[in-house]
Amino acid sequence: MRRCCRPGCKNPAVATLTYVYSDSTAVVGPLATVAEPHSWDLCETHASRITAPKGWDMVRHEGGFSSSTPDDDDLTALAEAVREAGFRRRPPEPERPQRGYTAGYPPPAQRAPRTGRRGHLRVLPDPPG
Repeated sequence: MRRCCRPGCKNPAVATLTYVYSDSTAVVGPLATVAEPHSWDLCETHASRITAPKGWDMVRHEGGFSSSTPDDDDLTALAEAVREAGFRRRPPEPERPQRGYTAGYPPPAQRAPRTGRRGHLRVLPDPPG
């Protein structure tokens, strides 16, 4: 459980404060899933009292904040959404004429599909079948 970042406060954090410098906006929203170095975790009291710097806009999450952790239903729904997004197929790429390839390398059609990497997520090829 993460604690409020305000000095002397030992209450559990229920909201995250983030500054959007390019828009001169302070945003207080639900507690981020992971602690970020440029955001601040706040308890309910401090989240409701915090103000933006002079000349800045303040955006607050509508509704109350919840200190509960995700339950099994939330995690299952998230896993299913990610799995369904992985099942979506891209339209086939048009075939390119095979130009001379070097001996020892199979033509492109015979190579194993490559996996892509983007940030912390991986794109895996469909299982053979």
